[in-house]
Amino acid sequence: MNKDKFKKIILIIITAFGVLLITTGGYAWHTFTSTITTIQEEIDDKKSQIRLEKLDLEAGEPISLLLIGVDKPGSNGDSNQRSDTLIYVTLNPKTETTHMVSIPRDTYTEMVGNIRNDKIPDSAALEGAKDKITHSYAFGGTNMTVQSVENFLDARVDYFVKVDLGGLEDIVDAVDGVEVNNSFAFKYHGNNFKKGPIHLNGEQAKEYVRMRKGDPRGDFGRQERQRLVIKAILEKGTSMTGLTSSISNFREILTAIEDNFRTNMDLESMWDIQNNYRNALNNIVEHEIPGKDGEINETYYYMPDEEKVQELSKKLNKQLEE
Repeated sequence: MNKDKFKKIILIIITAFGVLLITTGGYAWHTFTSTITTIQEEIDDKKSQIRLEKLDLEAGEPISLLLIGVDKPGSNGDSNQRSDTLIYVTLNPKTETTHMVSIPRDTYTEMVGNIRNDKIPDSAALEGAKDKITHSYAFGGTNMTVQSVENFLDARVDYFVKVDLGGLEDIVDAVDGVEVNNSFAFKYHGNNFKKGPIHLNGEQAKEYVRMRKGDPRGDFGRQERQRLVIKAILEKGTSMTGLTSSISNFREILTAIEDNFRTNMDLESMWDIQNNYRNALNNIVEHEIPGKDGEINETYYYMPDEEKVQELSKKLNKQLEE
């Protein structure tokens, strides 16, 4: 099936990675270490003016992560790729809060960082030019995506998790499916999603977060359903049932991670996060980027409300400073 059809569902896979870090231990963790070198990718820390030089993960210092969804995570900055899903997350175990910000792919903002792809026309790829934030990955790979998000939100990105579309159904099925409270009934690709609490297997979860045109809120509604599934996987993973399921199907999850994930976290950071940041999941606060539809040269853009974005930035930085 065409990967382009699944560009909006990758958050489920990203979250499965987070669940694995939080819930695994002992044998599962030992097995996981052999995969670390194949999924690691560095970003240029020298380019950031706000990123901290060192984080005290053992003490539970607040951290931020950028969840990036692309077609092929091993190909950094392909002109045919877009970071179609961007979620900025802060984790603060001391206040026991997590903030999640969905950034619309068409958000009109400044491109920050070095251009890495010769195939991009100079007129479209000059550093400092404004474009859709999804184009930052095509122009400059992970580095430009991270720096553009930092500039847009005026908030640091400590870590990133980049993910491909492969392995979605296996990961959701590996935790024996998820439970969500569906806000309205709809049918999509042969699936009948009733209003109220429903159980989703991997294939159903994939279709559940794909639907957009039938949602009264359009892409914002789809983003909301993505976050519902994310929280459901986190809840399942941190429960005893989810833990048992995750370990019993660990090899399947491990294969999906090795094939589809990239991150700048090293082994020590992963260990500290899975040990010290569970409490941050006790309260998850969701944010959307306020703005309006716009058009420039017959091209659609989502125009963010700059004052509202500044207000959101203050909330995020307060979360990172407490």
